[in-house]
Amino acid sequence: MPDDAAAARAAAEEESAFSHPPVDPDVTSAYGSHPDQVIDFYAPRTAPDAPAPLVVVLHGGAWRARYDRRHITPFADYLARRGFAVANLEYRRGGDPLTEETGDDSTPPAGRWPDTFDDVAAALDALPALVREALPQADPGRTVLTGHSAGGHLALWAAARHVLPADAPWRIDEPAPLRGVVALAPIVDFEVAEKLDVCGNASLQLLGGHDTFAERRPWADPVLLLPTGIATTLVQGRTDLEVPQAVAESYADAAAKAGEVVGLTLLEDVGHFPLIDPAADACAVVAEEIAQLAW
Repeated sequence: MPDDAAAARAAAEEESAFSHPPVDPDVTSAYGSHPDQVIDFYAPRTAPDAPAPLVVVLHGGAWRARYDRRHITPFADYLARRGFAVANLEYRRGGDPLTEETGDDSTPPAGRWPDTFDDVAAALDALPALVREALPQADPGRTVLTGHSAGGHLALWAAARHVLPADAPWRIDEPAPLRGVVALAPIVDFEVAEKLDVCGNASLQLLGGHDTFAERRPWADPVLLLPTGIATTLVQGRTDLEVPQAVAESYADAAAKAGEVVGLTLLEDVGHFPLIDPAADACAVVAEEIAQLAW
C-alpha cells in the first residue's frame, strides 16, 4: 500500500491533469455507425512549411465507459500547439458510464470483447482516407501512435497486428506504415498486470474473465506479440501507483529477449497522470519522444 504522502501526491497529479477544460476538435469523423466510433481531428496550430506529422492518440481509463476521449483532449491540443496534426480516437469500452457496473454479462466492466479491438482496428484502417478529407495538413506517411495507460496497450497492440496469430480477425499481412509508437504507462504484460491488480483486474475483465483469459491473451497482449519491427518507446513514471513501473519493465525485457530494442524512459518523481497533463514537465518529455520518431 502507498504511504499517505505518495497517495496525496498521486491525487494532486490526477486533479491537475483533469483540471483542464476539454478542447473541442476542428473536425470529427465517423469510422462506423456506433456513437463511439469516431475520431476527433486537431489541425497543427502552427503553420508548417510542409505537411505535419500525424499523432494518433488513444486515451486510457482502464477500457471503462466512464472515461472517454474528452479527458485527453487538452493533451491532443497540446500536441497540436507543438506542430503536430492529431487524431484522437474513440472506441467502445465496457460497463456503465456512471457506475462502471453492469448486469449484462456481454458488457464487462473493463472493455468489450471483441468490440474494443474491432474498433481500434477499424479506425486505423479507415484513418488514411479520413485524414485526407478532414486534415489535409497531415502527413500520414509520418504517423506515430501514442496512448496512455489502457490506450498505451491499444497503441502497442495496433502496431503489432501483423504478428497476431493467423486466426485473429484483426491480423494484417504487412506492418502498418508507422514511424513508431510512444506508449505512456501502458497496461502491457497482462500476466504481470494481474499479479499487481492493475486498475482492479481490468485486463482480466477486458478478456472476458478467468474462463477466457488464457485463450484470448495471445490475440490481445502485446507482450506476446514481439518482435514487431516497429520503433517503440515506453514512457513511465517511477512513482506511478496506477500502473507500476514493473509492468513497462516486463514488456521491455520481453522485447529484448525477442531481439528487439524498446526504449524505456523512466521519469523520477512522476506518477501516472503527468504524462498527459499539459501543465506538467513530463508532458514535454512525451512530446519530445514523439517528435524524435515523427520528424
